[in-house]
Amino acid sequence: MDTAIENNNNNNNNKSITNFKISRDRVESEFEYSLHLCPRKHRNELRQQFPKLSLEEIEKMIIVPTQQKTKVDIIKNGEEVDEEKDYCLERFLDFARIASDYLIKRGFWADYIDPCSGLTMIDRESQQVYGEVDALVTLLNYECTNVGCCKILLHPRWGSSVYPASIFASAPEEIVREALTFASREMQD
Repeated sequence: MDTAIENNNNNNNNKSITNFKISRDRVESEFEYSLHLCPRKHRNELRQQFPKLSLEEIEKMIIVPTQQKTKVDIIKNGEEVDEEKDYCLERFLDFARIASDYLIKRGFWADYIDPCSGLTMIDRESQQVYGEVDALVTLLNYECTNVGCCKILLHPRWGSSVYPASIFASAPEEIVREALTFASREMQD
């Protein structure tokens, strides 16, 4: 899907979401992402997350929240849920690494978040934890619920059967889209 970058940070417009399928054990699973300019609300947090970047670089940063549809409801506990979270983590880390490498090899800055810790994966200087759920509430106007001390994202179609994780880039939108398209094709091979 070729659409313009999402400038309205509270617009839940599905036209801004790119969806592709990844085959797993002969079953296709869904993976979504969208592109957003860094909203004013997140700039201070991202300055702490990425201390080497200037305020100008943060203002121009593109945030790429991703969501994976899970086979099980993430609110539940147990071995099946743990296995699903591990699988989604590995899949996201592969996707983010491929997309980030694509951008970095072309001279642009990129990083991504380890969803388990909330810490950056490339620039390990900061110990700031990134709030994936809070970001998706702001960027896509998704709802969330609290389960104990954890916030759980509620996807408009998948409910709490979703695994969120984010990529960040300082590059022109079309180059970021190229990187994400390249990564999605690599993941389908």
